[in-house]
Amino acid sequence: MDNRMKQALLEGLSELDISLEGSRAETLCAFAEAMLRQNEVMNLTAITEPEKVARLHLLDSLTVTKALEPGKKTLIDVGCGAGFPGVPLACAREDLQVTLLDSLGKRVSWLEATLPGLGIEAVCVNARAEDYAAQHRECFDYATSRAVARLNILLELTAPFVKVGGAVLAMKGAAAEEELKEAASAIKKLGLKPETVLEFPIEDTHHCLVVLRKVSPTPKQYPRRYAKIKQSPL
Repeated sequence: MDNRMKQALLEGLSELDISLEGSRAETLCAFAEAMLRQNEVMNLTAITEPEKVARLHLLDSLTVTKALEPGKKTLIDVGCGAGFPGVPLACAREDLQVTLLDSLGKRVSWLEATLPGLGIEAVCVNARAEDYAAQHRECFDYATSRAVARLNILLELTAPFVKVGGAVLAMKGAAAEEELKEAASAIKKLGLKPETVLEFPIEDTHHCLVVLRKVSPTPKQYPRRYAKIKQSPL
């Protein structure tokens, strides 16, 4: 195991006041190292320095735990890519049932093959968000996503999955407040209500977690096809 990655992870956990039980820090580093090996043959990440992987992938993902309520919950990671934030969340919270959703079959196949050997439990699904939402409307306590799209587009892809009373947890950067204002119409139409924006010091960049509570059912016509969402955001 790369000690630089583990040390950066442990230091960051202390700074963010996040705790991992038992050997889960080692498990997370093992997953990250597996990702870096696979990255040599598949485009999974542009971040390859061990310390940066710890901070910008592992710690960044774990900030989502700050918005999770205690107890057995369900979460869907929409457009999970190489598994962030969903895999670190599944590792950190054994009481969290995580579904990893991505439209790229190769990524999902790699996750399906890799996670069991590390003892990380998650449901891996290869599908487009609009298609999967048709059969899984309001089935999850949380929907999260990272670096998929601006908030006014992202919310139409995530809100339909969330139960009334649950929340969309959108990982954003310095433009979080600006995107919230831009998405005001979408938030209202989709049955959401802004709750809080949590900010985290990671590296020299601005990391935010936008928490939007689901206060009423999302109308059945959403989500539309992705091309339509991009063409005319709510």
